[in-house]
Amino acid sequence: MNINPKRDHFILPILEWVKTNTKPKDSASKAMFTSSGKPISHCDHLKDAKPFKVPAQFNGKDYITMLLQIDAEIEQGLMLQYLYSAYSIGGPNISAKHQEKVHTWQNIILGIAKEEMGHFISVQNVLKVIGAPLNFGRESYPWDSPFYPFPFTLEKFSLGSLAKYVYAEAPCDWLEGDDPLAAEIRESVDATVSDPHTVGALFIVLLQLINDPKVISDETFQAGTYNFQAKFDEWGRGYTGGNRGSDGKGIYTRSPDVLVAPLLSRDDAYNALSEIAEQGEGLDTKENAIPSHFERFLHIYKEYKAILEETNGTFDPSRNVATNPHVGSETHIEAETPSDSAATGEETDEITDPQAILWANLCDIRYRLLLNFLNHSFLLDNGFNNSGNSSPRGMIINSAFGEMYNLRSLASILVQTPVAKNSKKMAGPPFTLPYTFDLPFGEHNRWRLHKDLLEGSNNIIKQLKGFKDQPHIQYLNGLQEADQKLLRAIVDLTAGNLV
Repeated sequence: MNINPKRDHFILPILEWVKTNTKPKDSASKAMFTSSGKPISHCDHLKDAKPFKVPAQFNGKDYITMLLQIDAEIEQGLMLQYLYSAYSIGGPNISAKHQEKVHTWQNIILGIAKEEMGHFISVQNVLKVIGAPLNFGRESYPWDSPFYPFPFTLEKFSLGSLAKYVYAEAPCDWLEGDDPLAAEIRESVDATVSDPHTVGALFIVLLQLINDPKVISDETFQAGTYNFQAKFDEWGRGYTGGNRGSDGKGIYTRSPDVLVAPLLSRDDAYNALSEIAEQGEGLDTKENAIPSHFERFLHIYKEYKAILEETNGTFDPSRNVATNPHVGSETHIEAETPSDSAATGEETDEITDPQAILWANLCDIRYRLLLNFLNHSFLLDNGFNNSGNSSPRGMIINSAFGEMYNLRSLASILVQTPVAKNSKKMAGPPFTLPYTFDLPFGEHNRWRLHKDLLEGSNNIIKQLKGFKDQPHIQYLNGLQEADQKLLRAIVDLTAGNLV
C-alpha cells in the first residue's frame, strides 16, 4: 500500500486504538452472540472499548470532518468500481443457459452502485449539517489512507474482482471466522492486494465521536442547512425498495431504498451513518430481511463459482475490457518521465484508437458535469433561488440524473469499442479526475462553468458525428438536443443576473 506520510500520522491513532482494544480470538468468543442473534466480532468488541481520543492537533469537529471526507472518497471510489464491473458484464461468450442469470447479476451490482451513490450524497449531508467543507473529489490512486479497502482499480467483472468486493463489504466476524468461503476470499484478496482493509473501524470511531457532545457540541449541528441538503424525494426517484434485477427465485435480488437522508440534528447524523454502515456490511439472519451489499456480493460469488465448476472453468461472463483505461495518444509518443501508474505498479491500458479517445473524453466531461451538478445542488434550495417559474435546484438535480443516464450509455459504447485499431481488447469509461472539483465563487459563474463544459462536450460530439457510418448517431443527436435545451435555460437564468 502506498501510504502518504502527510496523512498517515492523522490515521495512525485509530489503528493503534484498534490494536489495543482488539481481543484475541478464542473458542469462547466465537460462540458469543448478541441479543439479535448476530455473532460478536472483533469490530463489535471495539464498540464497547475505551473511548477513542481525538489527536491533540485536532478538535472534535475537525477530526470528524477528516473522517467524513475519507468516507466520501471511499463511497465514490466503490461506486465507480462497481459501475465499471457491471458495465463490463455481457458479450457473445455467455451461453443462452446462463444469460438470464448473468443479467440478474449485472442488475444487482448496478443497484449496489446506486446505493453507494446514496451513501456518497448522504455523507455530504452530514458534512453540510456540521458546517464542514463538502468533498466531491477522490484520488486517482487514493490509497494514502489505511481505511481504503483495496487499490482503486477499474477492472472487468471476474471471480477475483468479486472477491475484493465481498471483502470490502464483509463484517469483521465473517472475515475472521471459520467459514471456508471466508478463508477463500481472504486468500484470493491477499494474492493481489498487499494490505486489504474493511471500513468497519472507521465507522465505529466516526459514530462514537459524532455521538459524543464532549467531542462535537450540539450547536455545531445546523438545522438551517436543511433546505440545502439532498432529500430522498429528489434523489430517490425510481430507486425505492423493490426487485431490481429480480430473478423471482430468492431474496438476494431485492433492493432497499437508496439512502438519502436530510439531517437536522446529532441524532439524524448518527442514524444516517449507522444506516450506511448497515446497508454495506449488515448480516441479518431474519427471514425476508433485505440483504446487505456484502450478502448480495457473496450470493453472486457462490453462483459464479457453481457455474465455473459446471463449465470446467470455461465460463466468462464479461467482455475483454481494459483495466484502468486512460486516454493516450494515437501517435504513441511516450512521456519523458514515468507515468503515475508505472510508478505505482498499477496495471493500465492506454486508449489510442481515435474514435475511442473521443468517446472516452466525452465520458470524462459528462462525469465532471455530474460531480459539478451534485456539488452545485448543495448551494441551492427551492426558495429564494427560484427565478420566475424556474427552479435552479430542480434544474440541477434533473441535469444530474441526466448525466447518470449518459454515463451508462457512454460506458455501454466504450466497452464495445476497441482500445486500439485491430485490438481485441475493449475500452471502458476512464472516470479521469478533473483538474479541479471546486466550483467558482458566485452563482452566475457556477452556471457559466456548466455552460463551458457543455460547449466542450459539443465540440467532441461534432467530431464523433464526423466519422463515416457513425453507429451511435441517434444517441449523439439526442445528447446534442438535450444539451442545447439546457444551454438555453442557463442563458435565461444568467441573463440580467437572475442568478
